[in-house]
Amino acid sequence: MKMILDVPEAKSSFFEELLNSLSYVNVIKVINDPKKGKQVSDLASSFNDVKLHEQGKKKLKTAKDFFNEL
Repeated sequence: MKMILDVPEAKSSFFEELLNSLSYVNVIKVINDPKKGKQVSDLASSFNDVKLHEQGKKKLKTAKDFFNEL
C-alpha cells in the first residue's frame, strides 16, 4: 500500500526517524518543496477519483465536456 502524508516541518525529523526504524516501511521519496508536494497530492487525488469512477461511485466529465467548457 502506498501513502502520501503531509507532516509539519516541526515534526518531520521525528517522523522520518520513526519510519526509518520500522523494517517493513520503505521510504521511497521525501519531498521538501511545497509546490512539488502539492503536485504529488493532486496527482494522488486524481488517481483516487479514477478508482471511484471505476467502482461507479463518482461521475467524471468526459474530455469532450471538458473542452466544451473552455
